[in-house]
Order: sequence, then structure tokens, then C-alpha cells
Amino acid sequence: MSELLLSAQTGREAGSRPSRRLRRTGQVPAVVYGRGADPITISVDSAALRAAVNTAAGINALITLDVEGDKQVSMITDLQRHPVRRDILHVDFLRVDPDAEITVEIPVVLVGEAKQVTQASGMVDQLIHNLPVSARPDEIPVELQADVSELEVGTSLRIADINLPEGVTAMDDPDTPLAVGVITRSTKEFLRAERLAEEEAELALLEGLEGEGEEGEEGAPAGDSGGDADEGSDES
Repeated sequence: MSELLLSAQTGREAGSRPSRRLRRTGQVPAVVYGRGADPITISVDSAALRAAVNTAAGINALITLDVEGDKQVSMITDLQRHPVRRDILHVDFLRVDPDAEITVEIPVVLVGEAKQVTQASGMVDQLIHNLPVSARPDEIPVELQADVSELEVGTSLRIADINLPEGVTAMDDPDTPLAVGVITRSTKEFLRAERLAEEEAELALLEGLEGEGEEGEEGAPAGDSGGDADEGSDES
């Protein structure tokens, strides 16, 4: 994971009004804490912060804060956005030790084509979209890939099936399913209609066979009467 450098300034006023004034100047209010040191209220340039969180690593990016000459390695732990404009309103930075493992959530991406599920008119239902893992800050992956190529309807892909990078440990139960092959509701209705059509065809065939049997039974007495007539002729 690449390391980003972000300049920060101290001395900002606390409170909602000073924070609004600060944002109008293109700055974002923030706080940095952790590693046994006191929290510090800071501000960072909004454009530089936006560029930092828009890398492939997202909010898991390793950021070196240059707090007026004091460089502190950190990661974002909380990021607040405007509900409509999506502008960053506030951010929390956690100081980290580059050589110590930390726990972060990594997005899980499904790769491959579940052909057997598709052939059964089913779908792949992803149950886990983010997975907590433990790793050193410089070994945190951008994403985790899970291959669904061998997935079938009624089977599941587990956390243990993810090929984790070296130095990365999943924190959840390895047997936890993260994706399953399922039959959709529309597919169930289609299969139900198909079964009903097959049952109706079988019923019609059976009724046809029974009708033919009944016709044969009606013809039998005529044969018997013919036999009686022959016997009568012999007697005469």
C-alpha cells in the first residue's frame, strides 16, 4: 500500500460555527489521536483529503500527517459526509505503528463465473461485502477476491476459501459463508409452472390410455355372442 503525505494545521476553534467557517475556506476539521498521545484538533485541505481517500486503498490508505513539521503515520477511522452533496465534513485520524498489526475492514469482490448456477437459472447471493482482517498497515490489501467459478446451487463459498495475501489474517470464523448459489423466486415460479405442465401432460396421457382400455372391454361381449352362435349351429 502506498503512503500518502497530507499537511495539517493546528489551532482551529472547536464548535459547529467555527467548523462551518473553516469549510468555507476549503479546509476540513479533523482530529488525530492514538498511540498514547493526546488528541489534537487539526484541519486539512479538502482537495488534498479528497485525493487521499479516492485512491484504490480508499479510507484504508496509510496517510502521513505533517502536523506543522511533526510527521505522524495514521489511518482514517471515521469520515463524515454531507448527506446530499457528499462533501467531507469531518475526519478522525488514528496514529498507527507501521510495524504493528491493526484490524480493518476490506471489501470482498466476487470474481469468476458461476456457470453451474447460471445453467440452473439461479443467482449468486453475496452475504459478506466487507471482511475484518488483521495486518500491518503497509500490508493491508485494497480488496479481497473470492472465486465463484465452482459454486453450485445449494452450495456456499466460505471465508476460508479466500486466498488471503501473506501477512493478512481474517478475523471472522473461517466457516462463515460469504456467497451462496440460490434459486430466485422467479426461477422457482418458472420451475413450478414447468412441473405442473409436465404433470398435466402425464395425466392427459394416462386418461388417453384408460380410454383405449375401455373401448377394448366394450368389444369383448360381441366376440362372446359370436361364440354362442357357433355352438348353436353345431347343435343343429
